[in-house]
Order: sequence, then C-alpha cells, then structure tokens
Amino acid sequence: MTMRTPLKNVRYLGSAKEGTDHFWTQRVTGAANALLAAFAVCLALSLVGADYATVKATLAKPLVALPLLLFVVSAAIHMRLGMQIVIEDYVHGEGAKIALVVANTFFAVAVGAAGVFSILKIAFGG
Repeated sequence: MTMRTPLKNVRYLGSAKEGTDHFWTQRVTGAANALLAAFAVCLALSLVGADYATVKATLAKPLVALPLLLFVVSAAIHMRLGMQIVIEDYVHGEGAKIALVVANTFFAVAVGAAGVFSILKIAFGG
C-alpha cells in the first residue's frame, strides 16, 4: 500500500531528502542562539556605562570574542533558514521564489560577514 497520489507516481516527485536536515539545523541553531544570546545580553549589561577602552579590552579576550563570533554565525544561519521557510511557504511564483531565496542567502552571508569582521577587528586591535 502506498501513500502516493497517482500524479506523484507518474512524476516521481518525492522527498528531496533535505527536510530533516533543514529541520534539525533550525532547531540546533535556535538552541545555540538561546544560550549565546543570554551570554551576549549579560555581556552588554556588564559593559553599560564602561568607557571605550574597557569595552575594547573586554571584547579582545578570546573567551568573550569566541562566543560572540559563534552567536553571529549561528544567528545568521538561523535567520537564513527561517526566512527561506517563509519565502517558500508564501511566495507562489517560481521565479520570484528563487530570486528571493538567493537574495536571502546573500543577505544572511553579508550580515554574518559584517558581524564577524567587526568582532575580529576589535579582538585583534584594528
């Protein structure tokens, strides 16, 4: 007994084998973001009122810079995956859907690269 519709049997349309990977990546980055965002908020609150030199010295420490880098990368991946789901669900034209998914990927990479560059520049004293 098969659960496929007759049309699906003719076209051989089935799983693209990417659904679970996308699902788990979204969940893992979400959990990582929860922990890393808590770190970032605590860090920001501890630096409220500090002068520029203190903030720069704090962000130059590897135990501070590495979690911030992980947060930026994880958040960018999570953002890209979440917006991809929204685009795929609500944009109905195939051309527009492809263009928006590509633009979404470029935007996520640009945001992630800008964040990583900023943290590294501060961490290495640029």
